[in-house]
Amino acid sequence: MAGRPSRSPTVRHKRLTAELRRLRQESGLTRDEVAARFEWHPTKITRIETGQWTRLNIRDVRDLLDIYGVTDEATRDALVQLARDSRQKGWWHSYGDVLPSEYAHFIGLESEAASVRTYQQVLVPGLLQTEDYARAVIEAFRPGDSADDVDRRVAVRHERQRRVTEDRSLQLSAVLGEGVVHQLVGDRRTTAGQLRFLAEAGDLPNVMIQVLPYTAGAHAAMVGSFEILGFPEPIDPDVVYLENMSSALFLEDPERSEEHTSELQSHH
Repeated sequence: MAGRPSRSPTVRHKRLTAELRRLRQESGLTRDEVAARFEWHPTKITRIETGQWTRLNIRDVRDLLDIYGVTDEATRDALVQLARDSRQKGWWHSYGDVLPSEYAHFIGLESEAASVRTYQQVLVPGLLQTEDYARAVIEAFRPGDSADDVDRRVAVRHERQRRVTEDRSLQLSAVLGEGVVHQLVGDRRTTAGQLRFLAEAGDLPNVMIQVLPYTAGAHAAMVGSFEILGFPEPIDPDVVYLENMSSALFLEDPERSEEHTSELQSHH
């Protein structure tokens, strides 16, 4: 897609808020104390540090660095540049009318991830879905969508998939419950085409697909599907993504990430 950014504004925003939180803690100031100095609402600092304040003003960043005692020009310039980068638009923003905010945030993270490790119980991962399979899934989950909305959602999945099947810049490791290969999605032709695509994708050097048989018995991941996003920069911790029909959850705590990673590794 023309004009696709080389760096994700979502990742830049995530890194900036983490750094601002660290600098405040090192300064010894509480969130309430910082908010009081600027006469901001007490929750604004919390929203900034948790990433909920999505349009962080560059002037505010400079002011925060001042009261946190950050005088090193290189550090200040780097953080201000992060603020500028975080205000850019990613390719997925053009699909904002059909993307829930949590899904858009996930795509923003995924667009710069170096690896995705996933466990899926029933469905083929979105990164490996054929167009017909994706269309059948979307129509089943969102029966009220217009034909145009479905087309746009399918286009998003295809665009995400390019990093796996075309430029191969994304390492994908997928553990699929046996139910994935038995579940009929769409008609038999759609399902057969999807299984053929999985077999072909499994031959790519950046893709590993494993099927967990029913005979493996009970295991911790039976509670639900999940994805773990890994990033090229050590400063960016892994993110675990959990999704259901009505909401999504992002986990960045190292212990929770390790729990999910261990579960995947136990099936390799």
